[in-house]
Amino acid sequence: MRLVQKSLCLLLVVTASLALLYLHVWSAKPYSAVDLRNRPDRAPEQLLGEPLLGPSNKFAHIPFRLKEEIVELLPRNLCSCEVGSGGKLPFPKQLFNQLYSLEFATAFSPAELAQIHSSRELEYQSYRQRTQSPAEQLLIVRANSPLEYPAQGVEVRPLRTILIPGLSLQAASSELYKVTLTATLGTFDVAAVVEGVKVEGEGETRLSLSATQLDHLNRQLQFVTYTNTLFHPNTADTVQFATDGHQASFTIRIRHAPTPKLYNPGTPGDGGDYNISALVTIATKTFLRYDKLRALIASIRRFYPTVTIIIADDSQHPEPVGGPHIEQYFMPFGKGWFAGRNLAISQVTTKYVLWVDDDFIFTPRTRVEKLVDVLEKTSLDLVGGGVREITGVTTTYRQKISVQTGGEEGDCLQTRQGYHHLLEGFPGCVVTDGVVNFFLARTAKVLEVGFDPRLSRVAHLEFFIDGLGVLHVGSCADVVVDHASKLKLPWQKSESEKQYAKFRYPTSGDSSVSTKHGLFYFKNHFKCMTSN
Repeated sequence: MRLVQKSLCLLLVVTASLALLYLHVWSAKPYSAVDLRNRPDRAPEQLLGEPLLGPSNKFAHIPFRLKEEIVELLPRNLCSCEVGSGGKLPFPKQLFNQLYSLEFATAFSPAELAQIHSSRELEYQSYRQRTQSPAEQLLIVRANSPLEYPAQGVEVRPLRTILIPGLSLQAASSELYKVTLTATLGTFDVAAVVEGVKVEGEGETRLSLSATQLDHLNRQLQFVTYTNTLFHPNTADTVQFATDGHQASFTIRIRHAPTPKLYNPGTPGDGGDYNISALVTIATKTFLRYDKLRALIASIRRFYPTVTIIIADDSQHPEPVGGPHIEQYFMPFGKGWFAGRNLAISQVTTKYVLWVDDDFIFTPRTRVEKLVDVLEKTSLDLVGGGVREITGVTTTYRQKISVQTGGEEGDCLQTRQGYHHLLEGFPGCVVTDGVVNFFLARTAKVLEVGFDPRLSRVAHLEFFIDGLGVLHVGSCADVVVDHASKLKLPWQKSESEKQYAKFRYPTSGDSSVSTKHGLFYFKNHFKCMTSN
């Protein structure tokens, strides 16, 4: 009996020991907390004692003369959209490209403007805090510093370790040489220990190195490592590098490398020609105009019989449009222009998407291969062509878009007809910011910008304004698509054509224009616009 009791006691002791060991090994590991909240009081650290911009007090006693023609070119953070009077010429905008201005605050009533303005300002400040990176912070290298360090190009994956290249001290003769490195989002260490060098702060945010021999210290600096300890998928750490009487700053970018999204270009054609069917999808949005849509498809099939055509359709009484390599997606009635663009392009699986209106007609001059060649051989993301009207006039609608920084009231949007410069190697092509509604684009870049679905009836240039700073845009005037004739006498129009015109061309009292101006004011932080 005693033998059984002893065995049971031994079994209980062993079981309890194993349970304790299991709990110790598999207990939840402690994780450090990271504060990712937007903090209005968390301003970027001032790295230098005196202002970075503006005249230094050190030279205040030295006279100077301003060059007004150059000063006018500098940003002032205070813009306006005032334009001069163009006299009383008839149709000044249409015939003489006269500048005009729009004030977007007028999209709101005086009673609601104050609340809209306050809400916009809060959202804008939150956006700036969320999107600004320490890698964008201005750093000024002081003159005659004995410190050598990487100015840019140092990058580490989140929570990973790297050697910091280029660290060195070029100092005059001294009894003791000492440097320190300080970070906020990571820690320092050394991958090797050099004889005669004292290392303090290994594994901490501040590392100190000292030695009586400069060569030994510089040898040790070659083994300094940085480990990111506070996770963020895309940010930067500002490192302070200092020695006696000197301090410098440089950034270490912390980010995951962007995951590539590659598209199979297909097997090249005879002679190495582009496989257009594998590279390009044609997308369009249709509304009530099935006769025009079928004419478009027939013209495409004359030149590109196997290219996929994607149709977004928000007609009231949808009609299936059949045929090989055609995808038709139905939407709620009158859902809108930009919503349809989003739907159509979201279904594209090829490298490029060619956007066309549903009343275009392909001709021998509609050479998609030329547009593909431009995007394949340049850094452009989008390239437009020309649209030939029934009158014989071809429109490219090239627009230069810019934004002048304003104050709390908002920024100033400027659009001007024209382009920035010629595209070398491609005669007839230029670099610009906005183009006509016939363009080939990298699918991934168009999806990145997107189309605001609140713009349901009147919109085009808004896409390029949203894409400013994201899209690199070109235009080639020698790739042309025809525009079906819109000239019809009133009594010759069908009921669907009359209904289409009612939706397509809103009256002056329609809310679509005020909706667009309201989005400019709130979403884009614009207070006004000038254009020709």
